[in-house]
Amino acid sequence: MSLGLTILIAYLIGSIPNGLIVGKFMCGVDIRQFGSKNIGATNAYRVLGPWPAFWVFITDALKGVAGVMMGQWLDGNTIALLAGGIAAMAGHNWSVFLKFKGGRGVATGLGVIAVLVPKVTAIVFIVWALIVYTTRYVSLGSIVAAVLVPLSMWFFNESIEILLFGIVAALFVILRHKPNIERLLKGEELKIKAGGSSADSTKEK
Repeated sequence: MSLGLTILIAYLIGSIPNGLIVGKFMCGVDIRQFGSKNIGATNAYRVLGPWPAFWVFITDALKGVAGVMMGQWLDGNTIALLAGGIAAMAGHNWSVFLKFKGGRGVATGLGVIAVLVPKVTAIVFIVWALIVYTTRYVSLGSIVAAVLVPLSMWFFNESIEILLFGIVAALFVILRHKPNIERLLKGEELKIKAGGSSADSTKEK
């Protein structure tokens, strides 16, 4: 019963469309209409600018933290923590409030592993930041970081449950980036560029 409640609450928390909320309340913009039309922090940066994107990133990451904590509060065992984290990521990727559409799960996944395996989070974030800084491709950094998560967990001899979670979380992120992978291979992927107005972002559709 407690495990099912954990999954349900974590999924609903993960479903909160922070990118849409921040865009409308801070800038009066529905970011689903511009740029990549994604509700995540990357498109928020492209459409709204750095400061709104920062809040999207933080609040999306906190959804992952909340999912894990729900497992801790309602059950307390490792399986519940992992189930809460996966449910939060699923909610972000397939939000019940957006007709089961959503983001890529990167920030929410980062929030999950920040609670479960902080040292892995630090490594993954540094690699992600270096790739994005040098290539300007957020998608490439996110994909590489996702692959690095289970590899780092294996290197640090994390439990089998944590390792399996890392594999599932990485697959979530990679599968959600399938269109980005196709554009990267074709040389058509958009590089990150700060926006700040809907007028600017329409140029990058």
